[in-house]
Amino acid sequence: MPLARSFSVTSLSGLDEWDDEFDLDDAVLFEIAWEVANKVGGIYTVIQTKARLTCEEWGENYFLVGPYMESNVRTQVELIEPTNAALRRTIDKMNSSGCKVYFGRWLIEGSPYVVLLDVGFTAWSLDRWKSELWENCSIGVPWFDREANDAVLFGFLTAWLLGEYAAQCEDPPHILAHFHEWLAGLGLVLCRQRQLPVATIFTTHATLLGRYLCAGNVDFYNNLAEFNVDKEAGDRQIYHRYCLERAAARCAHVFTTVSQITAIEAEHLLKRKPDIVTPNGLNVKKFSAMHEFQNLHAQSKARIQEFIRGHFYGHLDFNLDKTVFLFIAGRYEFSNKGADIFLEALARLNYLLRVNHSDVTVIAFFIMPARTNNFNVETLKGQAVRKQLWDTAQTVKERFGKKLYESLLVGQLPEVSKMLDKEDFTMMKRAIFATQRQCLPPICSHNMLEDSTDPILTCIRRIGLFNSSQDRVKVVFHPEFLSSTSPLLPMDYEEFVRGCHLGVFPSYYEPWGYTPAECTVMGIPSVSTNLSGFGCFMEEHIADPSAYGIYILDRRYRSVDESCNQLTSFLFQFCQQSRRQRIIQRNRTERLSDLLDWRYLGRYYVSARHMALAKAFPDAYVYEPHDPTSTTGFRYPRPASVPPSPAHSLHSSPHHSEAEDEDERYDEELEAEKDRVNIRQPYSVPHKNKNRINPFSNICP
Repeated sequence: MPLARSFSVTSLSGLDEWDDEFDLDDAVLFEIAWEVANKVGGIYTVIQTKARLTCEEWGENYFLVGPYMESNVRTQVELIEPTNAALRRTIDKMNSSGCKVYFGRWLIEGSPYVVLLDVGFTAWSLDRWKSELWENCSIGVPWFDREANDAVLFGFLTAWLLGEYAAQCEDPPHILAHFHEWLAGLGLVLCRQRQLPVATIFTTHATLLGRYLCAGNVDFYNNLAEFNVDKEAGDRQIYHRYCLERAAARCAHVFTTVSQITAIEAEHLLKRKPDIVTPNGLNVKKFSAMHEFQNLHAQSKARIQEFIRGHFYGHLDFNLDKTVFLFIAGRYEFSNKGADIFLEALARLNYLLRVNHSDVTVIAFFIMPARTNNFNVETLKGQAVRKQLWDTAQTVKERFGKKLYESLLVGQLPEVSKMLDKEDFTMMKRAIFATQRQCLPPICSHNMLEDSTDPILTCIRRIGLFNSSQDRVKVVFHPEFLSSTSPLLPMDYEEFVRGCHLGVFPSYYEPWGYTPAECTVMGIPSVSTNLSGFGCFMEEHIADPSAYGIYILDRRYRSVDESCNQLTSFLFQFCQQSRRQRIIQRNRTERLSDLLDWRYLGRYYVSARHMALAKAFPDAYVYEPHDPTSTTGFRYPRPASVPPSPAHSLHSSPHHSEAEDEDERYDEELEAEKDRVNIRQPYSVPHKNKNRINPFSNICP
């Protein structure tokens, strides 16, 4: 069944319902990825968060397939005996033939079944399987590429598993296998080459060649049609990986990508237009009270402020109540993730704040893991000094309180001059002297192994942001993932995000962008770009994204300098907002979380699976997609209340005072109700099996 066009995410307001005859009772879904119970990157988040919804749809007929990693299995997987008779026979047969296959439940939301393949135990077959790959597919894998060797082992074991399962089934099976990324893609190629009765889907979350080209500072998106893909892949010594990825994309019954921007990229680099776009979602937990997430923001912000008090001890000459926390987080890809343009914009923002005599201070966090050997001694000392000051203040407070209590007991008003004695003043002076430091607050919280060549530190030296007292913009580089057990900044990533005011992700290459999506779900405004899947998605569905705290930076049609100026303008306008305006904007941002819920976006995966089954088993399944242009999709309108940005304010003054903010007419409940009217509920997924859980039933009108 040829399907030439791809769905647009503009049809989010409802995919057309398929026929009631589409029954999944006799179908089995295997979802294969290298990141099943093995966290490496963003695909882990996709599979982990989507598992609950998929389990509700497929029930006992859903199995995740991934590599066996002993350290991960100990903490994430409960090993059990297979409940499916055919799968139990399959695993027993493979184990008796020289493999090690494990079965269990992944201890995440939904508790999906997992089949884990030990690629290391089967390494003795590597040369034989590589020879077979060369003979049948003309793809050669060099011996020194360990990651590609793992992909070969994993691919052959996956094809073995699916083929053996098909042979062990008593009735002709309807097997659906969904493969993620090139590391799992060889299994798909072998399924088609061996003509196994398996419907296949291949999802690329980011093309290999695209990531390498963007990291090389090329004008990627404006020259997509001009690249000699074979030569470019060969020059970067990834030709064999590129061949595996391209073969999987070309062989799949259904090919999907996670965003429209990646769909354009895949069409040029992998030479196939995706059949459907499957945006990435999250499991959104709504609060019963609207103000609850605002309280969480205040609590987390207070913990970040405590870290700042220690980090900047001796130079704490700015008001923390008028300090704005910005952050960027993700893989340490300096150019691809936009750290370069963010730093340049911070330098320009620093100049604007200084010349305008602003009383706002900006602290920008860089949360990007890099090679370090330990915490910075000066950073640890700062937290120790802060703790010492706190202990001193508590001691003096207790002594003061005791004297005050005794004075009141005898019926006398205390003489303030006698409440603090010489010993108290000595103790406080000693604590104050301990806060003196000769050096500036450190930029980096850790000792970097490659300090002189580190891209972020090199750029900071060039632009001159050294955390001096004259700077209105301060920088903290934390080259390690956040953890609640850290002695320095004891916060989980989610807590940290909630405590910040703005996430800044000016990426040049970002197929989707989970970091800004997570900010949105937690009610934190963010900066994204029109080269990220998330940014394009939001532009399509929000009439005025910036009013809802989603700032979209143009990096496709502007020069780097123009994009940097635009980002500087965004940041400067954000710094001019009053506290009340930021609260209003966070409320608006949090209401967009429904757009990113898997219960909305999961329908695209459902549609892709039905499409693949209909292509592979046309006698048993029929899937006729309708033209989605009949439904126009929804777009959030511009909020009816006063806009949050002073640049578009109805007031004539350039900056709102707190008094003016209190007079603004704003009804949060009324505006929220207006926004909810613009959200069209998704359609339900009908099934013949009345016992099967409908994954969308609880949100349908």
